[in-house]
Amino acid sequence: MSHPAAALIAQRRLLAVIRASSAAAAVETARSALAGGVTVLEVAYTTPDAAAAIRQLAAETAVLVEPPLLGAGTVLDERQAAEAVAAGARFLVSPAVVPAVIACARRLGAAALPGAATVTEVLAALEAGADLVKLFPAEVLGLKFLKAVRTVLPEAGLIPTGGITAANAGEWLEAGAVAVGVGGWLTDGDPAQVRGRAAELVRAVAAAARA
Repeated sequence: MSHPAAALIAQRRLLAVIRASSAAAAVETARSALAGGVTVLEVAYTTPDAAAAIRQLAAETAVLVEPPLLGAGTVLDERQAAEAVAAGARFLVSPAVVPAVIACARRLGAAALPGAATVTEVLAALEAGADLVKLFPAEVLGLKFLKAVRTVLPEAGLIPTGGITAANAGEWLEAGAVAVGVGGWLTDGDPAQVRGRAAELVRAVAAAARA
């Protein structure tokens, strides 16, 4: 985990996945998550004009003493990868192992977080140069799967994503996840709800660190 962005994700242990109907909606949701204390944000490329949202968030937060760590999600090809990094993304997340995206991330200085759902895929991700590996869908794979992968591949930095809430985030972290990715549970709602859930998640992650 030598990449600075990967190390920061592992330190903060919480990654918000922003999926929205427009770039403007993604920015609004991201602002609410930031207000609740989340400091690592991934704007998914299922969001129309995701790069514009990343660019705006990077510009808005550049003046902060500690700007949030911004990334792009659901990155499926080299074009999206390059566009996202140019917009300000410092890490790239994919739902599967996409070697071209991993290679582009490394070439452009971003961290690569491909997705995996089997031990074979986790190993393939690591061999391709992944900095961290997204376990997806976590709610289907389960805690036992995470623990089993950690047994045979202890060097893998795993980020379960899918079905994570403030109620179960601590369980995943205690089971060996380096961080958790939280999407729909956090972002479905009005700005006040997103801000409140973000604060809940931050507290849950802090409690897991103290346990």
